[in-house]
Amino acid sequence: MKVFCAKLILASIVLATNTDAFTIPSFSTVVANGVKEGRDSELIKNFDPSAKTIAVTGATGRTGSLVVKELLNRGNNVIAIVRDEQKAADVLPVKFPPTAEKKNLIIKKCDLALEDNVISTIQASDCDASIWCATGFSDNESQSFLDKLGAIFGVAVQPKKSIDAVGVPALAKAFEGSEDTDGPKVVMLSSAGVTRPSWSDEKKEQYKGCADIPIVRLNPFNILNIKADSEERLRESGTPYCIFRPTGLNEDWPVGSRPIFSQGDVAVGRINRKDVAKILVDCVFTKESVGKTFEAFSIEGYPPAEEISMALGRLRLDSEGPMSEDALAASYSAMQQLLPGEKQDPSQLAMGQTYEQLDKGETGRLGEKGEENAEAAAPKPTTV
Repeated sequence: MKVFCAKLILASIVLATNTDAFTIPSFSTVVANGVKEGRDSELIKNFDPSAKTIAVTGATGRTGSLVVKELLNRGNNVIAIVRDEQKAADVLPVKFPPTAEKKNLIIKKCDLALEDNVISTIQASDCDASIWCATGFSDNESQSFLDKLGAIFGVAVQPKKSIDAVGVPALAKAFEGSEDTDGPKVVMLSSAGVTRPSWSDEKKEQYKGCADIPIVRLNPFNILNIKADSEERLRESGTPYCIFRPTGLNEDWPVGSRPIFSQGDVAVGRINRKDVAKILVDCVFTKESVGKTFEAFSIEGYPPAEEISMALGRLRLDSEGPMSEDALAASYSAMQQLLPGEKQDPSQLAMGQTYEQLDKGETGRLGEKGEENAEAAAPKPTTV
């Protein structure tokens, strides 16, 4: 019972906290399945044949919905892969069923935990590429606390059955045999920090500024390991891919700040979710992104480049193997100097504390580092 209560408190922290020191989506499961091929096949025929058709998983999430809107704003056809069609109709910029005026967006119901369902949905839609924004961790703010907790323990017990572990390789399989003519077929939204829990103690000490931060120290229910495993499955698929690992998502960080791309998983910082969506879409149409895994945060005061091809062109292919120790150390040193705040020491952040609070010597909302009030982080029950 004590073990369960400890997990319950930790789960509550994961669900409630969204700060510089701890930014992580929470768990969910996918329960929908089935695709109405007759209706969708007719609608797909109405797509603009001169435009690309891009599938977006997790299309009703906070990031996925922004990706859908970014694609539509650029004149692309979009297949929104969702688990709840009605919710999608409320969240996405289209009436459901799609009208003639909104014929460049189709909502499709799909269970991302079923390989065959994923493959049939993508292949039936004749997609040119896809963007994976779904996750075993839900960023749906309206999901009930109990639903999230139930999903947390499900993923914790059966991590290889999370939608990341099943859906990502299934998405790649749907594009099996495709060539990277002008960009990747699968762009995966992952997260900075996914490799750090598996680093040696020596490496963690050497790169303390990115390894000794709350999400890496806690790694609740091995969520970072699940992401890392899904990344590797995508790399091994043989399908042209790109893996993007943004740092902490911060809604208050200025939109349109310049992204700083790096590799080696040593980046720490902030980036606005809207900029993440733009980068994901850019990657689909950037040949230089194929076969690469990279991180990014953004710095305010500098406008973004007109296109990301030059920056991504400088990055290593995953097939070239890991960076040298000297290159990694140099990258880490540069990344640490670009952190927000003045102290620039994320290892000193307590859970629930911002860089600005650390600079001013202010305690974060959950207390001092190592003494955070876990109970205060848990959502309180409400009555109607």
